[in-house]
Amino acid sequence: MLSFKRALVFAAFLLTAFFLLRRSHGTTASDDSIPDLPKNRPADAEKGASSHVKGGSVAAGAPAPDKHVAQKPIIDTSKMSLYDKLAYQYPYDVETKFPAYIWQTWRYTPADEEFAFREQEASWSEQHPGFVHEVITDQVAVHLLRVLYAAVPEVLEAYHALPQPVLKADFFRYLILLARGGIYSDIDTFALKSALQWIPDHVPKESIGLVVGIEADPDRADWKEWYSRRIQFCQWTIQAKAGHPVLRDIVTRITKETLRRAKAGGPIISKDNSVVEFTGPAIWTDTIFDYLNDGRYFDMSSSTGNITFQNFTGIESPKKVGDVVVLPITSFSPGVQQMGAKEPDDPMAFVKHDFEGTWKPESERHIGEQLT
Repeated sequence: MLSFKRALVFAAFLLTAFFLLRRSHGTTASDDSIPDLPKNRPADAEKGASSHVKGGSVAAGAPAPDKHVAQKPIIDTSKMSLYDKLAYQYPYDVETKFPAYIWQTWRYTPADEEFAFREQEASWSEQHPGFVHEVITDQVAVHLLRVLYAAVPEVLEAYHALPQPVLKADFFRYLILLARGGIYSDIDTFALKSALQWIPDHVPKESIGLVVGIEADPDRADWKEWYSRRIQFCQWTIQAKAGHPVLRDIVTRITKETLRRAKAGGPIISKDNSVVEFTGPAIWTDTIFDYLNDGRYFDMSSSTGNITFQNFTGIESPKKVGDVVVLPITSFSPGVQQMGAKEPDDPMAFVKHDFEGTWKPESERHIGEQLT
């Protein structure tokens, strides 16, 4: 039988052992099982990210994802700016693969008798076996966007406020790529080569988030009579990873300007040619250049100057700047017989746009044919 003194010592030993074991177990759970919450909101973390400019080459500017966070914390977005809301809802991870989606829009689907672009539409499926290929009608687009942007109602309000089909079509391509990523291409566009061949093999795919082509490179004194920008990036074919900052920025710009004009009570757009500036290739080009010179993503301190049209004029092979790859004019605009573009059978020709299924006015469809 234990004495009173020995019983006290034994009890003290058991309590001490229990306390130490409990503390050790608690530390293990905290360190290994429960991930730390991020110290910043996703938008804040991305704003603070930067890349480096060395020897004229810009490294990818997207922040690396936090591999230790198991899930995104739920936060109140009501006080956030539209740009930050989009960053939160559609985060960008440059290291992911390009989504295997092909998005197109038209009045009819391939199942309808009135559908007139069967060869063009089929070329995308033939060149991209295994990809999800969707032709979205106007009616379906409304419901799809309602699902994708339910958490950002101002975007939906802006989409419904746009008065012309061309404006909605332009806006849709940015919206679907921001939310889901993949490839958007106009319905009247042939896929000449698989998107798997667009980027050179030596360029790591996990360092790229956006692929664009040059629509126009009018190296002539009167270029302003025909085009809005000296270098104009095309928007009839775009490849992107979901959440890319360029898409986030252009959706923000179009949404805010549309709602501002709607609130002012005047016409949202007054002339057909202003479509280019409002939702078309002009604002698309400006947004890309603004991104390439944005200090939130690129450290410009050691750069010799801003990225401008001079960095892309006359290029004959893909050029990588940060996480953006710019393809030469031949890639997305072959056969225009000017501005250095080669024929559709050239190895660098990837898609061919016929301008037959565009919503744009006739005067804007055939600008290239007038520049002879």
